[in-house]
Amino acid sequence: MTQETISALKEAIRRLPNKPGVYVMHNEFKQPLYVGKAKNLKKRVASYFQASKKLQIAQPKIKSMVQQIVSFEYHCVNSESEALLLESQLIKKYKPKYNTSLKDDKRFLLVQLNPKESLPRFRLTRNRIYKHYRYYGPFPHAGSLRKTLDIMKRKFGILLNDANPKKIDDHTWHLYDDVRAELSDLPNEVTEETYRERVEKACKFLEGQTVSIIDTLKERMQAYSKKQNYEKASALRDQIIAIQQTSKRTRKFERNLIGFITEKESLTALKEALSLSKLPKHIECFDISHISGSFCVASMVCFTNGKPNRKQYRRYKIKSFVGNDDFRAIEEVVTRRYLRLQKEGSPFPDLIVIDGGVGQVHAAEKAFETLKKNSPYLIGLAKKNETIVFPDNRPSLNLPFRNPALRLLQYLRDEAHSFANNFNAELRSKKIKESILDDFKGIGETRKAELLKSFGTIKNLRNASIDELVQQKGIGLKTAEKLSKFLAQN
Repeated sequence: MTQETISALKEAIRRLPNKPGVYVMHNEFKQPLYVGKAKNLKKRVASYFQASKKLQIAQPKIKSMVQQIVSFEYHCVNSESEALLLESQLIKKYKPKYNTSLKDDKRFLLVQLNPKESLPRFRLTRNRIYKHYRYYGPFPHAGSLRKTLDIMKRKFGILLNDANPKKIDDHTWHLYDDVRAELSDLPNEVTEETYRERVEKACKFLEGQTVSIIDTLKERMQAYSKKQNYEKASALRDQIIAIQQTSKRTRKFERNLIGFITEKESLTALKEALSLSKLPKHIECFDISHISGSFCVASMVCFTNGKPNRKQYRRYKIKSFVGNDDFRAIEEVVTRRYLRLQKEGSPFPDLIVIDGGVGQVHAAEKAFETLKKNSPYLIGLAKKNETIVFPDNRPSLNLPFRNPALRLLQYLRDEAHSFANNFNAELRSKKIKESILDDFKGIGETRKAELLKSFGTIKNLRNASIDELVQQKGIGLKTAEKLSKFLAQN
């Protein structure tokens, strides 16, 4: 590996996103050497080339592979489950030399349903063989899927592959034997028409309509927890996790991976997609975060020349109202941001991106009307279909997933989303800390703040000895004993 190659790889790694995804290592002949998945693409790929990792890659095979790497390509995904699916797909496609697992033709599980059966059953399979069958999946978590099917059997009264139904008369079926019938609250003897109604409900469940069932399970779990029946509560928690993992949506991936794209290429693509007069070298993106209207905050992230300019990131507490109103929140934070730039005489961005749809974009436009100033080029990025929306009458725009312009906008949006959510979590955590001590009447606000500053967390404060508490300014022996007892009980 030449020094030039090493420098090129390091530069490419520097531009990798801190997102989950899949990477493909190539040799000088562009042949895939290895396919891997990562929670964080940048950290994982960088680990192969860091000097501190030499001892970790000392195994002959890995060392040999690293010496052959000349380039790599990557593909961002939304979750670890998607990364696992895509990794499997690409290993089967490329059969890389250094991948020792997943090279066989083993596929992820599907749920299969034959609608032409008198009593359609839900079966597990790995292949889509029959055109007239209905298939759901693939599902990367086999254990969770099997547990979910068992829950579905009890909830909807449907048949799985191991069932042996018996016909009672011309119209009625006995689905399960008496022992299994006890697993369901539904009648065990049904007509074919009634059974097919159950099947349709179960199919909708597999398609993602799981909210009501999860809510019911959560209520039952909380009830058992209050009664200190932690065994049953734990079992229900496991059921909830299984359903959530099974119902988590996964994308259908495009066949070809997107290789490394420079910032200039991304900006050029964005300029062309939006018909801008110049490259959008300065872009700002806004997002709102709250929990049912509580702890409402906003974020603004700034990209300069296609790269995050984190020194210019800003976060805001929403001040003009209390509650759940994303439109008002966007209007407030955009007004505050550009009123500040206006007063400072600082340049406005070339492009403003709002995380949201038409309503959020119109709210941002209203902010500029308040400022009596024409807005910079303004767009919204709606999450559901990654649709670009405009404040005027232009039709919305959907770019191909592989388009560098969309990838750059997604990077902006994800940065803003993460920045806002972290701020929201920080405020919630702080409030939780404060609320516990608020119920202790032995010390004032200043002393509470100093205690939290000294010990960092309520957990550390709870674990502190009486002697350690007494050493704090303004905390006597009696107060320390009372505080220690209070924290132990709360």
